[in-house]
Amino acid sequence: MSTLKITNLSKTYPNGVKALDNVNLELSNGMFGLLGPNGAGKSTLMRTLASLQEADTGTATLDDIDIFKQPGELRKVLGYLPQEFGVYPRITAEQLLNHIAVLKGITNKGERKDLVAYLLNKVNLYDIKNKHVKGFSGGMKQRVGIAQALIGNPKLIIVDEPTAGLDPGERNRFHNLLADVGEEVIVILSTHIVDDVRELCTKMAIMNLGQIVFQDTPQNAIDSINGKVYQKIVTRTDLEDYARKYSIISNKMVGGQPLIHVFSDEHPENGFEQVNPNLEDVFFSKINTANVLV
Repeated sequence: MSTLKITNLSKTYPNGVKALDNVNLELSNGMFGLLGPNGAGKSTLMRTLASLQEADTGTATLDDIDIFKQPGELRKVLGYLPQEFGVYPRITAEQLLNHIAVLKGITNKGERKDLVAYLLNKVNLYDIKNKHVKGFSGGMKQRVGIAQALIGNPKLIIVDEPTAGLDPGERNRFHNLLADVGEEVIVILSTHIVDDVRELCTKMAIMNLGQIVFQDTPQNAIDSINGKVYQKIVTRTDLEDYARKYSIISNKMVGGQPLIHVFSDEHPENGFEQVNPNLEDVFFSKINTANVLV
């Protein structure tokens, strides 16, 4: 069992944007979902934990490894799938994984060959191992990305926005692969897609404007607002008026009309009906977002 401990982590960019604002987290083995809107600071946190950039203040340790003072030691036990997983234009899946295995210090040729074959089977790409990765679909590239992240028996795997742009079938295959991987190591899934966290993660945090604004299990998150979410279909012309009167946490179009969800300690009457909250309601209630199309 490994432990990742993040303490008082802050980062301000030269343009004045405070991407990390006193972030504190402690994670152990399993799937951890980091949920937040675009620009919340998720990718900055992921790059910082991957030792690709430094924080201004704070510490981060993985077991007995100080991530900022011992980046070389961290990288030996880190698997990282960035938001944009680039590939060489004329390299096969087998060649790519073999190359990364060399970079990770696996010098024995036979051992490397066996490892690459095992990983290609694990991500269901063995039959097309000799095809150029550049011609792969988005989901296939992401599976190659997970395969390379598994090289070297990592203790920590970071995946940043892994399902953005995938079709439903590719997304489901990727989810199954991540769930299998996440049983034995710490996996941080950074995403703005609520369903990724709901379907995969046993623990989660919500990040907004560089801060952790909520941390718990997905079910406890939903329970925390139970009995406080109401919905109503309104006209588009009345939407602004409702936004002034109520705490709208989300709205989406249903049959051409806005369906609004409001957060209220008491029944707002006026034609609203109480609904069972979902993780999307938690997300928007915690980041105080109003009038967002989802």
